[in-house]
Amino acid sequence: MRAIVVTLADLGRCARMQNHARALADCGVGVDLVGLAGTPLPRAVSDMPRIAVHRLKAATNRYALGLAVVYSGMALGDALRMAVRLWRCLRALERPDLVIVQNPPAFPTLLVTWLAVGAWRGVRFVVDWHDIGYTLLQTRLGRWHPAVRVARWLERRDGRRADVNLCVSRGMAAFLEQRFGLPHVHVLYDRPAAAFTALDQQARDRFRQILFGRMGVRNEPTGFIVCPSSWTEAEDFDVVIDAAVTLEELIRRWESGGRHRRFPQLVILVTGDGRRRAEFERRFAGLAARRVQLRARWLEPGEYLRVVGSADLGLCLHRSTSGLDIPIKVADLFGAGVPVCALDYGACLAERVRHRDNGLLFSNAGQLADILFELFEAYPADQSSLERLRRGARRSSRPTWEEGWVREAKALLLDPAPPLVVRAPATPAE
Repeated sequence: MRAIVVTLADLGRCARMQNHARALADCGVGVDLVGLAGTPLPRAVSDMPRIAVHRLKAATNRYALGLAVVYSGMALGDALRMAVRLWRCLRALERPDLVIVQNPPAFPTLLVTWLAVGAWRGVRFVVDWHDIGYTLLQTRLGRWHPAVRVARWLERRDGRRADVNLCVSRGMAAFLEQRFGLPHVHVLYDRPAAAFTALDQQARDRFRQILFGRMGVRNEPTGFIVCPSSWTEAEDFDVVIDAAVTLEELIRRWESGGRHRRFPQLVILVTGDGRRRAEFERRFAGLAARRVQLRARWLEPGEYLRVVGSADLGLCLHRSTSGLDIPIKVADLFGAGVPVCALDYGACLAERVRHRDNGLLFSNAGQLADILFELFEAYPADQSSLERLRRGARRSSRPTWEEGWVREAKALLLDPAPPLVVRAPATPAE
């Protein structure tokens, strides 16, 4: 059996599609993994004999000017260039039995993949929704822009061609069924890969000492917060900057109230890389930090696992454009037994982050500052609140991705039965 797994995003950052490819290969399936060039792939993927990796050059002219008035035209040009590159790549591959394509971006990914290989008789065509694509465009152009309305119609039309629709939350499943009219929608949560494990206290302390030494952090009691990031517009870094300023003021007032009061040092490490990193690194450096230090650092996959496992707390700044997705970084943190402090954007996030059980939710910078002050006021002597949250995070670490995929997706993807649905024709835009 052969499968093609497609995403028109930086393949090294698409953990969900990497996980699909690995799970299929573990079942004896030959996999062609197609995506954009950029971040190196983990060796667990690149060295797997049954996985052949095909990376395409990205088209990024739409980011050159940053003006909304020309963005839609330049984005269309980029999409057409990517359509040609993706078409050529897919047509050169061996005929598959299964195609899994990640959405978004919906255009040109869904249409080109469908035309190139998905429409062939006997091929099972699966769309994996990690968000709703037209809502991303809506944030740039506005809800009623003609390009947004066309994008919505195309996304809904192409989604209806799928034999199976996978998605990351129950809220998204309801949206796809009720608003898009898609059949056979199934929830496959992002879950931690088996590689994410909690470090014991001794290993955690040893690794943190090395990491802090490399970052030039002072040798004193230090609370460690890790913020996994891809530095996209969907992450609200202004919140953490404003929270750091507010928290410094809370600490100053608290320490002035008693001669022996001393708040521990806090290090907030934002990982990853992206277009916005340089801008916010400059803003981080401009903060008058006494107790709260904001740092940014690119981590190799192996080091990232250890950094996440050594943290006291995880921070998620994702602000969903659709309100329906759940960022995969939440699953990574739970896999390492690390509780999550997450920017609250609605009910879908609460499907995974349960307030005061496996994490904490906040809505603004003031609430984040209050949470961090409360958690670390008596650190490291008193970590009872953190330990309660850690227990909840450890409970949320199971099932792993591998276990959940076998239970919830394997039969849908690999069952040799005929296609599940008669593909619905396109319908007019609402």
